[in-house]
Amino acid sequence: MKITKAVPTNIITGFLGVGKTTAILHLLANKPANERWAVLVNEFGEIGIDGGLMAGGQGAQTGVFIREVPGGCMCCVSGLPMQMALNRLLMATNPDRLLIEPTGLGHPQEVIESLNQPHYATVIDLRATLTLVDPRRIRDSRYTQNATFTQQIAVADVLVANKSDQCTDDDFSSLNAYLVEKASHEKPLYRVSFGEIPFAALLVPSAHTTPKPDPSRRFTMPALSQNAFGQPESTERSDHKPLPEGDYIKIKKHADGFTSVGWRFHASILFDRGRLFELFSGLTLQRVKAIFITPDGVFGYNFSDQALTEVELDEAQESCIEGIDNDVTVFEGFEAGLLACKARVS
Repeated sequence: MKITKAVPTNIITGFLGVGKTTAILHLLANKPANERWAVLVNEFGEIGIDGGLMAGGQGAQTGVFIREVPGGCMCCVSGLPMQMALNRLLMATNPDRLLIEPTGLGHPQEVIESLNQPHYATVIDLRATLTLVDPRRIRDSRYTQNATFTQQIAVADVLVANKSDQCTDDDFSSLNAYLVEKASHEKPLYRVSFGEIPFAALLVPSAHTTPKPDPSRRFTMPALSQNAFGQPESTERSDHKPLPEGDYIKIKKHADGFTSVGWRFHASILFDRGRLFELFSGLTLQRVKAIFITPDGVFGYNFSDQALTEVELDEAQESCIEGIDNDVTVFEGFEAGLLACKARVS
């Protein structure tokens, strides 16, 4: 399949727990019925759960196509895993619009720079970068003094105050004062709840416009780096290979003052929904996402702001869960709690 036109592309960014995945799901659910949309999603951790939470509605029938980038690799300097995943997604789907979700702990400026490389000039039509922000967090120095949070505000073409239904007038006043301080107060600002971003926000021009494409040029796949053995680098990871039946694996990552810990469980291991709820009710982690296979079906879980949401999913290849926090001690005993949630199958 050939790329016949530059694809309108939006970056959807924002800090941990602000509701990016929910917002993208809303946009996908309300896209024009005759259009094909692609989503490139990245997470801080190494497990990769967002793609699974979104995957229920993807495929040729719905016109939605999703691809994940290994944890932390989209916003790195080389951007090679991102380029490989992006190239394959574009060539396989030829979409009418592309949405890119960097990790909440990633620097979107690096993503913008990657999309502005000459080899994407005829492929990517960069539109608005949308930064979601929770107004309740503006008085929290853990956010406002974080370099990633600051950059997400700075690169935004459109600001989206999400979770507005939970905010007070003081929260919005604090947000406005912060935007004035950061010289971002003249940017379009939408107040939304439940990630319900209007389609018009995607159409705002980008301040990081890509070079004008030469219509006579066709997209060619950028040369991919090779490893020490002269073989093309791959986005496949040894710790993402299929697990033996009844087995599980734990994967940790630490960067930028945050720690992620994730677990993958073979599909033969079933979990009890009631015990999962008990586990989530006692959590103190900042962020948790999970997909579990239970005797009642497959369910996705999203834990943020001490609130838990559960959605039923069509299928899953395995159960997986990942938590993120800047205090590594909160993970103590978590694995034992997970294993205690296994269903008793007679």
